[in-house]
Amino acid sequence: MQMAKVRGTVVSTQKEPALRGTKLLLLQFIDEEGSPAPGYEIAADCVGAGIDEWVLVTRGSGARIAQGSENRPIDALVVGIIDTVSVDNRLIYSKKDDPYR
Repeated sequence: MQMAKVRGTVVSTQKEPALRGTKLLLLQFIDEEGSPAPGYEIAADCVGAGIDEWVLVTRGSGARIAQGSENRPIDALVVGIIDTVSVDNRLIYSKKDDPYR
């Protein structure tokens, strides 16, 4: 899994029938310090994540075998919303302390 920050949403009115009703998010991957990687990726969302939240993302076959994702043509799936991140006993991120939340 990887960490990412939700940057926006993606709306597609014409899509594969198996994707109907699937919420799509625009993500930017981040490192353990919260620094953004270049570029963006679109992922399906099964946990109800929102803009600016830090999330856990699984890609590849892991995204396709998650409950409710079977038979959907997805490469990335948001599988969790991050509450805290600590590295070497140092708090890097806390959702409750996030000024955007």
